[in-house]
Amino acid sequence: MAKARTRGARALLWLVVLFVALGAVNWGAVQFDEDQNASWTPQLALDLEGGTQLVLAPQVAEGAQVTQEQLDQAVAIIRQRVDASGVSEAEITTQGGQNIVVAIPGEPDAATMQRIQASAKMEFRPVLQSAAANAPGATPEPSESEPAAGEDPPAGTDAWDQAWVTPERQAAFDAFQCADVDTTVQAPADQPFITCSTDGTARFLLGPVSVEGADIADAQVTPATNSQGQATGGWAVALELDGDGPASFEAVTRAITGLPEPTNQFAVVLDSTVLMPITSNAVITDGNASITGGFDQASARSLADQLRFGALPIGFVVQSNETISATLGESQLQAGLLAGVIGLVLVIAYSVFQYRALGVVVIASLAVAAGLTYLVVTFLSNTEGYRLSLAGIAGLVISIGITADSFIVYFERIRDELREGKHLTSALETGWKRAFRTILVSDAVSFLAAVILFLLSVGNVRGFAFTLGITTFIDIVVVALFTHPVLRILARTRFFSEGHPLSGLDPKALGAVYRGRASFRAPVVEGKGKTSSREAQRRQTIAERKAAGDAPVGAGRSGSKGEES
Repeated sequence: MAKARTRGARALLWLVVLFVALGAVNWGAVQFDEDQNASWTPQLALDLEGGTQLVLAPQVAEGAQVTQEQLDQAVAIIRQRVDASGVSEAEITTQGGQNIVVAIPGEPDAATMQRIQASAKMEFRPVLQSAAANAPGATPEPSESEPAAGEDPPAGTDAWDQAWVTPERQAAFDAFQCADVDTTVQAPADQPFITCSTDGTARFLLGPVSVEGADIADAQVTPATNSQGQATGGWAVALELDGDGPASFEAVTRAITGLPEPTNQFAVVLDSTVLMPITSNAVITDGNASITGGFDQASARSLADQLRFGALPIGFVVQSNETISATLGESQLQAGLLAGVIGLVLVIAYSVFQYRALGVVVIASLAVAAGLTYLVVTFLSNTEGYRLSLAGIAGLVISIGITADSFIVYFERIRDELREGKHLTSALETGWKRAFRTILVSDAVSFLAAVILFLLSVGNVRGFAFTLGITTFIDIVVVALFTHPVLRILARTRFFSEGHPLSGLDPKALGAVYRGRASFRAPVVEGKGKTSSREAQRRQTIAERKAAGDAPVGAGRSGSKGEES
């Protein structure tokens, strides 16, 4: 009994720790969010909050047509980019066989807009020269040397060869204005070109392409470490290359490592602009590199997304940008919440009717599950960009039935043990062992279905699968850390241990027939041989009925062998 009491208190303590931890994490997200997007309420998806609708028009040469394959590929890549920070419930579709419509909840930030519009081929190019951006209208100093008349600019032999920096290119670089960058024009891969950083603060003279973006297999955000493998407190992007990437990357890092700045750098180019210059500190021979450079977590994630998801097959320009309302979603939300309230009331009413005072345990467990779900959804909303949609709310409503089903399985197992004549404490532990296995199997099936649905679907359906999976897992936590420990505590009270008729655990009302070894409860006689214990007789085995029938009334109440004979 003491051990059971200790285990029950320990389980409740873990539950309290879990609530405190989730609350602390959410508090920290709200207090230290630089963008002030975090809050104590979950963010809402497009159908509930409204948002922004972007119509993207393709940029192609005059007379050229966009193919359906290009549009489908563009839609898939844009969806990956938008969903990179979590299930954001964005809607991305094609329009008229030409345009792409992107509907985003709320007002998209600059990083999201950049993800959507980034369209050019991604490349890694060595940095031949770099400088701060020229002020608008500034006239550069003339170059010290000019190319001879009729002389062709010499070509370098390698992408990092300084022979590419001819007097003509030097003069063009000195005079270059960042406003002149044309993101719709692709520079030849085998020629150098001049461009600026994405934010327009620096200009670069870059060599030919040394590593293709198509050779990037993966890019993930990781904590930055030093040469001894110790965490530095910053963030890094772990880059993995395949195909010709490892060999090309080894060649360029071997050539530029150790050179004076900026010639020891190569630039990540996307949409004809430099995302960032990267300094090569070591020769990379296996195609796995770590990119550092004073990242915070958000900037590291943005770069990793751009590297991992690559570039669109065609360029796009924002044709229109307008705000959309959530009028339809509000009415549907009210209907969905009403359905949820009705379902909750019916579950509570059934629990109280069927299980009497045990219904209070059901209500308390549902309240705990609701609290945990709210904190988890808010946490994911603040940290991973999750947005709650109507489909997600449907998943939460369905979870009420899943949670109630677990209680029913547990309570019925306890009742079965009480019908066998066991004491409540023993029935509680035996019933828990049997019920928990059943609950685990049932929730495992639901969780697996949610995972498969999440992986194979897109849009709102993923939101439904996401909340269904979360609540299924929370159901196990609540049953193990709250419902069972609370019943252990209640089992020590006189009201439940003695089987009060209103407790829901009254052995007589349940038709218990066994009272110990070789001891049976005798039927209560009414009138001329009629019994009122039909439920008890129905649950007796043939041997029990025979033993009860052969013994005189009252004899079955004794546990001694002499009285039975």
